[in-house]
Order: sequence, then structure tokens, then C-alpha cells
Amino acid sequence: MDTANRVVIAGGSGFLGISLATHLTGRGYEVVILSRTPPRPRVPVRNWRHVSWDARTIGPWVEALNNARAVVNLTGRTVDCVKTPDHQDEILRSRVESTAVLGLAMKAVGVPPSVWVQMSTAHIYGDPPSVVCDEDSPFGIGLAPFVGSAWEDAFAASALPAQRKVVLRTSFVIGRDRGAGGGALARLSVLARLGLCGRVGSGRQGMSWIHEADMNQIFERAITDERMNGAYIASSPNPVAQVEFMRALRAALRMPIGLPAFAWMVRIGAPLILKTDPELALYGRYVVPKRLQAEGFAFHFPKLQEALNDLLKR
Repeated sequence: MDTANRVVIAGGSGFLGISLATHLTGRGYEVVILSRTPPRPRVPVRNWRHVSWDARTIGPWVEALNNARAVVNLTGRTVDCVKTPDHQDEILRSRVESTAVLGLAMKAVGVPPSVWVQMSTAHIYGDPPSVVCDEDSPFGIGLAPFVGSAWEDAFAASALPAQRKVVLRTSFVIGRDRGAGGGALARLSVLARLGLCGRVGSGRQGMSWIHEADMNQIFERAITDERMNGAYIASSPNPVAQVEFMRALRAALRMPIGLPAFAWMVRIGAPLILKTDPELALYGRYVVPKRLQAEGFAFHFPKLQEALNDLLKR
């Protein structure tokens, strides 16, 4: 395989990394996944290999970057957890330190990738109840905006001056289960089949989402389109309220019942039963991809019901 067609995915062993690797190898790319443990997709992915790294120190993995076409950095501890002080610290450090060591690695190879595509989060805009945010909106307050800002600052300090730099502030990616947990949609689908996915809290909190196929197309565009530079929101142009998202999910699964969950129930049940942060369900945001739309990106799944029907069809 021509090394000029190699893409390195750092932190690529999870749902999003496996999805992107599957997409890129299907398009003729060679993929190298950097992760602590090898990914285990349900369906074998051709033309990819795994290289071990600890996301903090320089090692033999550096050579994977030499003569690669692009690096995509997805590395970061999941936020789907109870936010203990230890977890908060690791959420921050896993993102900042992995980005910094990638920057050091770029300086250590003879021919570094010409483009660096960096994951970020749409949660950087906080949790405004009703305001629709785009790339020009101010950042919010709280843990997620703080981590998002630190992540992007580390990227700006680490990328080489000659590299094209693309930041993707990504919303809730919905996709199929490929052996890495299927993303959060897999968990929601189980709850919906049990009749538990009704209104959560007020139900008015924003859910900004994107189909994995559109997310992968955005990644590929960022790799190949020389016009893409700077920060982009990677999300469907049609965010919805939480109650609308759950209604569409139940329709896709043909489940007529969705029991509501009051805020106090979520605050008790989320950490005890689901081992996650209740604020992930009780708060949200509405974001729109103004820059992608202005640059002519065409979404395959701009509407939620169509996206869920595609992903959950039997």
C-alpha cells in the first residue's frame, strides 16, 4: 500500500475509531490504529493494523506517522461515567497529554502528516437551555467547556506550523454496534425496548446528533479537502429536544411506550444503576454546523427519524 495513502487514527479502538477505520479502508486507505489494546470489531476490517501506545510517552509507535497522509486524533477517556475527581482528572489529562505527545512525535519523524484532524466536543458551548449555537458562539462554563478549551489549546500548541489543522467539535454520534459498544445509541436502544425512554427531566434540553456515515464523510473531507481549516461543528443541521429524540427512537424500534423519568429519579438512578453522570441526560445543547453548510457539505441523514430508521432497521 502506498504510504501516502496511510491514515493514522490515534485512540481508534472505540466505536468511533472502528467506524472510521471501516469507512476509510473501504475507500482504499491503509489505516493504522494507535491504542493501548487492539480493537475487536465484529466484522473484520481489511487494510488496517494496530500499533500499541500509551498516549503519553514517545515510543516505537512514532514511526507510523512517518510519511502518513493524515493523523486523526480521537484519544480521550469516555465522559460516560460518574464524574469523580479521579475521573475528571483523567478526562482532562487523557486528552491534553495525548495531543501533546502527538505533537512531539510529529517533530521526531522525517515526513510528518500534512494534515492533523483533531477531535473536540460540541459540549464546549456549555448547556444553554434554548440558544442555538454555531462556530461563532461563546464557549460555556463547567467541566466540559473547560476540558474542550484545554484540548483545543493543546492542539494549537502541538500541531506543526506547516500542517493543515482541522478541529471537529462533535455532537452525539449515533451508529451501529461494531463490537466497541455501539456508542451510546446501543445503550439507549436497550432502554427503549424496555419501555424506559420517555421524557427525561423537562424534555426540552437539546440533543444535537449526527449519523456515523455523515461523521465519517466529514472526517474524510477534512483529510482530503485543502480548503478545510480551523474549527467546525460536526453535527446534523437539525438538533431536536430530548423528548423528540426519544419519540423518534421509539418509532424506529416500534415501541409505543416510553415511561418518563423525573429529574430526581435520574439523579439517583444514573450513578447507581447506569454508572454514569445524570447531567448527561438532564442537560443538552442545540448546535448547528454553519461552516460545513456554508462550504457545501451535503448530509446523507439530515433528519433524525431517517437516521434512526437506517441504523436500527432489522
